[in-house]
Formats: sequence, C-alpha cells, structure tokens
Amino acid sequence: MTTNPPTGGGKLDPIKTLCWLGIGLYLGYKALALFRGATLGALFDFANPSLAGLAAGACALGLILRSPRIRQSATMIEANETRAVTLSFVFVFILMAAYYTLRPVRDSMASNWSDSEIAVLWNIQFFLSTAVVAVYGVACSRIKFRLLVPAVYIFYAVTFAGFYFGAALVSDRELLDKCFYVWVSLFSLFHLSVFWSFMADLFNKEQSKRLFAFIAAGASAGAAAGPLVAAVMVRDVGNDNLMLFAAVMLAAATPLIFYLQRLKVTDLRNETVQSDLAAARLGGKWWIGFKDFVTNPFLLTIGAFILLYTAISSFVYFEQTNLLRPYADEERTAILASLAAVVNILTFGLGLFVTGRLVTRLGMPSTLALMPFIICAGLLILAFAPILTVLLVLQVTRQAGNYGVTRPAREMLFTSVDRETRFKAKPVVDVALYRGGDAVWGTAFAALTDVMGFGMAAMAGIGAGIAAVWAAAGIYLGRVFNRRDVPAQEAPAQVQRAEVTA
Repeated sequence: MTTNPPTGGGKLDPIKTLCWLGIGLYLGYKALALFRGATLGALFDFANPSLAGLAAGACALGLILRSPRIRQSATMIEANETRAVTLSFVFVFILMAAYYTLRPVRDSMASNWSDSEIAVLWNIQFFLSTAVVAVYGVACSRIKFRLLVPAVYIFYAVTFAGFYFGAALVSDRELLDKCFYVWVSLFSLFHLSVFWSFMADLFNKEQSKRLFAFIAAGASAGAAAGPLVAAVMVRDVGNDNLMLFAAVMLAAATPLIFYLQRLKVTDLRNETVQSDLAAARLGGKWWIGFKDFVTNPFLLTIGAFILLYTAISSFVYFEQTNLLRPYADEERTAILASLAAVVNILTFGLGLFVTGRLVTRLGMPSTLALMPFIICAGLLILAFAPILTVLLVLQVTRQAGNYGVTRPAREMLFTSVDRETRFKAKPVVDVALYRGGDAVWGTAFAALTDVMGFGMAAMAGIGAGIAAVWAAAGIYLGRVFNRRDVPAQEAPAQVQRAEVTA
C-alpha cells in the first residue's frame, strides 16, 4: 500500500504553521472586536458568514488533515487516502461554490416574471433535463473515459462564458435570462450527478462508507462560500461578471480530475483489470442508461427513494411558502438566510464527523432510513402544531439530514454497480427523474390544497405516510446494497489488493 511520508521528525510543517497563523489572526480579530464593545451575537452571526470565518474553518480543516492521529479519529481517512480525499473535497467545494455563485443571479431574474411564466420554465426544465441526459449518454459512448468528466465541466464553463458575452450583445435580454434560468437549474443537479459518478469510480465500496460523508462536507462548505462571494462581488462587478467568474472556477477545477485519476492508481490502488480503461470509451448505446433504469430493480428502487424525497421536499416547500406569506419581504429574507446558514453548518459537521460512523456502525439500511423516520415524526408533530417554528425546524432537519447523511449514503449505492451504469443510468435517476418528481409532486400538492381544500394537518398526515414509505425504501436499498457484490470488472483488482496486504 502506498502511503504519504510522515511530516514529523521535528521539522517545521509550513502548512500547519499557516493554519495556526490563520486561526490565530481570526481569533485575535474577534477578541479585538469584543474588546471594542461588539456583542457576541454580532461577532458570531451565522446568518451572515464572513470570508474570514470561512478561511479560519479551512485552516482548522487543514490541521485535521495534517495530523494523522486526529485525521484517523475524526474522519477515518487512512494515510494513503489523504491526498485523494482532500482533492475530492476541494473539487466539490469549487463546483458548489461556482453553482451557488450563479444561483442568486438566477433567482434574482425570476422576480421579473409572473408565476405562470416560472411554471412554464419548470416544465421546460424537465424536458430539457431528459434531453441533456440522453445527449450525455451519447457522449459516454463516444468520448474516451479519461476525458469524459473534464469534458462535462469544460462544456458548462463554455456555456456560462457564452451567457456572459451574449448579455453584452443583445438589447432585449428577457429570452436570454430565461434560458440562463433553465440552464443553471439543470446544472444544479447534473454537475453533482457527474461528480458523484466520478467518486463512485474513484473509491471502492469499503472506502465509500468511510469517506463519502467527508467529501460531501466539501459540498456544504462550497454552498456556504458561493453566495458569500456573490454577495461581496455583485455590487462591484454586477450579475453578468459573476457568470464569467463561475466559468473560470469550473475551468480551473478541471486539472484536479486528471490528478485524481492518477491517484486512483498510485495512492488508492483501485485500478481495474483493464488498466488502460482511462483511454477507452464506455461504448454501448446512448439510450442504455434509460433502459437500465427501467429494467434494473435496484435502480428502480433508488428512483423510488428519490421520488419519495422530492415529495417531502415539495410538501415542506409549499407549506413554508404559505406560512411566510404574512411576513414582509425583509423578514422572509432574514428567516430564510438564517435557515440556510444553520443548514450549511449542520451539514458540514455531519459530513465531517458523523455520517461515516453511522454507515460503518449502524449499516446502510439504518443510515438510509434514519432521516425518513425523523421526518415522519416531525410531520406528525407539525400536524398537531402547524406553526412556523415547527416547520422551520423540520426544514432544517430535512435539508441538513439529506445533504449530510442521506445524500452521501445514497451515493454509496452506486459503488456496487458497473462503470457504464454509474455514468449512463445515474444521471437519468439524479436529473431527469428528480425534475420529473418536482413537476409531479408540485402539481399534486397544489391540487390537494388549492382544489380539494386540504389543510396543513391533513397534508402533514399525508406527508408522514409518504415518509414512512420512504423509510421502508431506504431499508430495502441498504439490504440490497449489502448483498451486492463488487462489479465484475473490479473484482480481480480487489483480490489483488487482498493478496498484497495479506
């Protein structure tokens, strides 16, 4: 097994030194502000995180990764996995920061349109998602595997740069803005689906149980940093320049993909029997991902699991919207900003310290069913106490639990399928099916409330029933995952590793 050389021996570690210096400067700044009369609430306002606070958090994370003892006890990362996991964390951080830089730009455009116009865009979004997944299937069949993942992010970088230059060329921007709104919404799901496909191909099944939660914490950190960067920059550079900024971020992250592909062999020892697969094409037909989805019971159950999640998401979103109507715009913004900040902090903590231990100690069935059971109980409480505080607690629990626990565990499921399924069928599940679920459940809940007149108590009861079915699907998925063998093309490599370490 290849390991990184230790950093001890009494020599000064420059990375540790910089991390301690960064933390010291941050704490010194806070202490100085407190001495000058600032309140603790103002110093630690999690609804308005600062770049300095994020930098201090990055320094603390750096200290964890540089200390073998702390790294192993806190994150369960082995020495030979450190580089691959750290760069995967950085990679998804950049991806999410780029998306969350663009999301406020997208949402600001929506205020210029009527609800009917937005509804039409949502339907277009579903059909476009299906079409893009089909085109991606063609790319999987024809593009060399080594170039497939970087090609996706370079393509999106080019399109966002195209929107930037297009905004300078057109006089009437309404059509361009609507195209941008739909395109960013598609990117929000597609870029993560491709990323986790890549992760499932990089790490083996056992590693995914320990490491995916930590990597997912990088997504949460990027989700916190992206809107902060946008808020700081937008007043000086404007919305259009944020499009170009996000394009540059995506392009700059691309070299990490090639380096991670190298670490798969040199550090992780997860090469397959066909050691030259990186130069090969996946082959097959473009539509095989759709066929695999509808004919594979395992994938169908994953799809059902996601559809049930979108049902709960739609319910909570609609009820949140209804309960916030009496508040002024500024009050809504403050409430939702605080909610987002708490979600990101909890998600980061869960991914960093909790989720990996849940999977290894409780097992996949219990981990996948944990949040559905909690949401089911929360909805039953909401049925008897339909107030905003209960709903917001439920919303925080749902989002933090999904991003910090359920989503990383769900991505582990794809380590037990072959490479073609990871890259062709997975986007069908993550993108097309997810957007279809949004459309279907949004229409269903609107019909139940607006047409049939169901109140919050009745809707909460329906939601609790859906959450119970969601939990059952999670238990079934976890049990099937435990019974599944390593994909055939990877099994010999697993044997080789066992022989080396024996």
